[in-house]
Amino acid sequence: MKRSFEEALKHRRSYYSINNESPISDLEIEQIVNTAVTHVPSSFNSQSTRAVLLLGEHHLKLWNIVKETLKKMISAEAFVQTEAKIDGCFASGHGTVLFFEDQTVIEGLQNAFPSYADNFPIWSMHTSAMHQLAIWTMLEDAGLGATLQHYNPLIDDEVRTTWDLPISWKLVAEMPFGTPTAEPGSKEFQDLKERVKVFK
Repeated sequence: MKRSFEEALKHRRSYYSINNESPISDLEIEQIVNTAVTHVPSSFNSQSTRAVLLLGEHHLKLWNIVKETLKKMISAEAFVQTEAKIDGCFASGHGTVLFFEDQTVIEGLQNAFPSYADNFPIWSMHTSAMHQLAIWTMLEDAGLGATLQHYNPLIDDEVRTTWDLPISWKLVAEMPFGTPTAEPGSKEFQDLKERVKVFK
């Protein structure tokens, strides 16, 4: 379904109950990612965001990496619950989008504009966040539910090795998605009077 931007933004939620089906083709999912990476703005037009779309066995491989990494770090008792969450909420989906920021681009800007050097890593995170929101909203508008996860930096090295990614790509977030199998939880909004100031 196609909504206005305002409607799509209002409708976006975190879906933790998803399955591996998709109401759209994998090519259309790829087009969503390509559209965001092409058109979402970035500071100094850096275009520093990199995305990896994992489908099928690649998607499952990612969440096996997450499980094997965490299994080495937490108790067997705690891992039971962790594994159930990963299998039931993330690995159960249709795919995952990985978001990276290319540090070579950021370092190049720091060298070119030394007076702003401290800001470029911050602005890079702004750029990544805009890509995340754009892709998340477009996926949901297409009938897919998603969440945003952060198992980095624990899985960074294994991810880079598994998919032969450049060492300059820094993992920022993971977005598993699939067809929702349950409604998202209700969301309470803070009073806008405490969050927005208008002067006119």
